[in-house]
Amino acid sequence: MAELTTGRLLTSWQPDVPALLLVVALGGLYGWGVLRLRRKGEPWSPLRTAAFVLLGLGTLVVATMSALAVYDHVVFWPAAVQNILLDLVAPLGLALGDPLRLAVEALPEPAAARLRRAMTGRLIRLLTFPLVSTALVLATELTIYFTPYFATALRVGWLHELMYLHLLVAGSLFVVPVLTREETLPAWCTHPVRAGLVFLDGVIDAVPGVVVMTHGTLIAGAWYLHHHPSWSPDVRQDQQIGGGAMLSIAELVALPFLLTILYQWARAERIQTAALDRHLDQQAAATAAVPAAAVPAPAPADSTSASTATATADRVRPWWETEENEVAARIRRQHGE
Repeated sequence: MAELTTGRLLTSWQPDVPALLLVVALGGLYGWGVLRLRRKGEPWSPLRTAAFVLLGLGTLVVATMSALAVYDHVVFWPAAVQNILLDLVAPLGLALGDPLRLAVEALPEPAAARLRRAMTGRLIRLLTFPLVSTALVLATELTIYFTPYFATALRVGWLHELMYLHLLVAGSLFVVPVLTREETLPAWCTHPVRAGLVFLDGVIDAVPGVVVMTHGTLIAGAWYLHHHPSWSPDVRQDQQIGGGAMLSIAELVALPFLLTILYQWARAERIQTAALDRHLDQQAAATAAVPAAAVPAPAPADSTSASTATATADRVRPWWETEENEVAARIRRQHGE
């Protein structure tokens, strides 16, 4: 094959029919959902659509049809980059589009109910359980590179396509449930817990790249030694470059993933605070609306009874009169007006 220059890296493309059909199917279904919501007069974020199409489907196209796919049979590092894109970057883009919430909102109620039941079924719950899905991603990468899986896929076309799908599904099992607005994870998996899991996942995702880069045995060595072009680096150096690229991409993906979780966490806190403020405002308004004449006058009492009554009144004063915080101060100001 011609030498892999920067120009050829950008301009070399080849069709991949199964991958193209998957891209068209996913894009068509997503577009149908957005169109259906618009017809119902309900909004859908253009940023989510852009993330799904550009980062999700776009990465899928680049991984399976660009120069990475053209040269992955003769040089190892394009295959390594290709696989990590399918395993980490494409699932992140698809998850940022939140296809699960889109499907639930776009489908008719009976179909949406069935989808929710399927998402909370026992098998899906097991596969998307955070620690299980993280282990599946790690096991997928290690199985591909340290068993005959990868070497066989280089020779057998249908297995190569199945490997693409395997990587995409394994990555999606972790990312999509963590980022979706649908309740697909256990109740204890709050935003702080998700942030910790994403950080842990970023550490674990670096493991395959480190292992590939430092492994003493060549991965699919017989194949790459036989097909090694004269212009490419030494086969062992080629494997080190591939492992380094895997490590770099894994660490780059971890940062926006974690930032997205932190943004969702902050947004959820703002929504909860606003809801609490509205509730407190309603309670304060209802209390202020009670006429003073409706409160019975206290009966005459001696000094002992009066002090006891005063102490009792102090104990039952409204919380906003006794607590020192911003919400209580605001309610006190309202009562003062």
